[in-house]
Amino acid sequence: MANNPAVTEADPRKGRTQDAALGWLIAQTIAPYWRPLLLALLLLVATAMLAVVPPYLLQQAIDGPLARHDPRGLVAIAAWYAASVIATALLQFAQIYFLQFSGQRALADLRHRLFAQLLRQSMNFFAEYSVGELIQRLTGDIDALSTLLSSSVVTILTDGVTLISVVVVMFLVNWKLALLALAVLPLLAIVTRFFRRRIRRSSDGERTMASRVSAFLNEQLNGMLLIQLYRREATSTKEYEGYNGDYRAALIRLRKESATFLSVLELITAFALATLLYWGGRGVLAGWATLGMLVAFVQYSDRAFQPVLRLSEQYNNVQIALASAERVAHMLEAEPSVPEPAAPVPLPAVQGAIEFRDVHFAYIPDEPVLRGISLKIRAGESVAVVGPTGAGKSSLAGLLARFYDPQAGAILIDGQDICTLSLDDLRHAVAVVPQDPICIAGTIRSNIALYDSAINDAAVCEAATLANAAQFIERLPNSYETEVRPGGANLSVGQRQLLALARAIALSPTGVLVLDEATSSIDTASEALIQTALERILRTRTSIVIAHRLTTIRNADRIIVMERGQIVEDGSHRELLHLGGRYARLYQHQAHTPA
Repeated sequence: MANNPAVTEADPRKGRTQDAALGWLIAQTIAPYWRPLLLALLLLVATAMLAVVPPYLLQQAIDGPLARHDPRGLVAIAAWYAASVIATALLQFAQIYFLQFSGQRALADLRHRLFAQLLRQSMNFFAEYSVGELIQRLTGDIDALSTLLSSSVVTILTDGVTLISVVVVMFLVNWKLALLALAVLPLLAIVTRFFRRRIRRSSDGERTMASRVSAFLNEQLNGMLLIQLYRREATSTKEYEGYNGDYRAALIRLRKESATFLSVLELITAFALATLLYWGGRGVLAGWATLGMLVAFVQYSDRAFQPVLRLSEQYNNVQIALASAERVAHMLEAEPSVPEPAAPVPLPAVQGAIEFRDVHFAYIPDEPVLRGISLKIRAGESVAVVGPTGAGKSSLAGLLARFYDPQAGAILIDGQDICTLSLDDLRHAVAVVPQDPICIAGTIRSNIALYDSAINDAAVCEAATLANAAQFIERLPNSYETEVRPGGANLSVGQRQLLALARAIALSPTGVLVLDEATSSIDTASEALIQTALERILRTRTSIVIAHRLTTIRNADRIIVMERGQIVEDGSHRELLHLGGRYARLYQHQAHTPA
């Protein structure tokens, strides 16, 4: 198993890039919901303005009715105090509701955009990123942005406006007490700037370790059969212990930086309140402040510093969201290496003539897989492709379906370059049955039709009959309504391959059929069923059969022999045997090799 699952790490030096990515992503995502967001912001301003009312009323009570020993005067002040608290609670509820309304809908749109973006990508994209990392983008990173919009943004906006309102009122009431209370703000700014860099680095490290753990777990769980078959449990446990230890260390570093930051802020806040009580008390004695003002300023200071502390507590979430936003933005900006044509050419009824014109292809630069392949296949012709492993046989199927594009040359269907066709039209015209059949969780019927409403029950049954899959399907307890477990765990390899063949027939009833070693890993009985089905199907359409077992392709119109990315022989089974070349040697070798 791999010791280093691929992950994309955020560069901690790209602070500005992260900030810009977060701003762009939020602006793009939340723009359609600006009306409820605007209403939430207006409610937020009203809530912040009400936050300064209770301390002011307390000052009036102490310096007024209490100083005059007038209990009747307290009634009106108490009533206003209660009304302001109730109004603040109602406004906060409405503000949070509308902010969540816009935020959660925006995040649902973002998840949809990101998933749709992944669906646009070509196969080399999925070779570059591990499944664990892609799942982390769709879940962990989106969850980090969800936390930002649902919690952090609410706190940041509310406390930010509240802080501004409180500071303005403090200077209006008594500028000397305001200066005393807020003298530590420059120190707070310095401390915040210092810890910001440290927390950002720790946050990037934590998300990187999380991606590695996710990628490792995905690899291990998918390879559980291999692990148990070769008794790798202890080794896998040791490997996971290393990844888990690195993740734990990253989390501890992040929590340590955050805890230290908050502790320093608490100390600074306590020092500021002590300073205010001492010098403010002397101001009361000196006559430039009243007792009510001092008590009110203690509350004002608390309402000023609490937002600062809460904003600091959200700093970690913001840093995580910054790194997540950069990764999500990078995914959203990724352009597929196999793009849709700007003005696709309509594809008429497919005849099935195929031509490869001097096609050169490599998955990795300077490591060619196909070297100048030129091949013409007539409409309705059945062509088999054989050759040793690594000869480039499966690459022909991938290029014909445009999972990849060649570095040079062209591929044509009915004389039309496939790069000028829409991918939807092309893949409707070219059905590929892969070597490893894929099944989805659902019924047998949904596995054949893939939930395509245009394929009715009759078409499903007809496709299953043509593929010789109907025999085993009708023996199942619920026939076509039998539930298939994820990955087809309750079906044999042969049954999954028959389903894959039926699916190709149902979804692409005409055009080109490509079988990529469809019988290489199945039993003899299943092979015979597929072979019988192919003899029926291949008479009706153009077909390319990539084969390992040469006995399955003897009746093909032509057999192409490939070696080292080139075509070395081309002819019928009888012609190639008479030639006595590579195909004849392969055939004789298999004929004398026990099954």
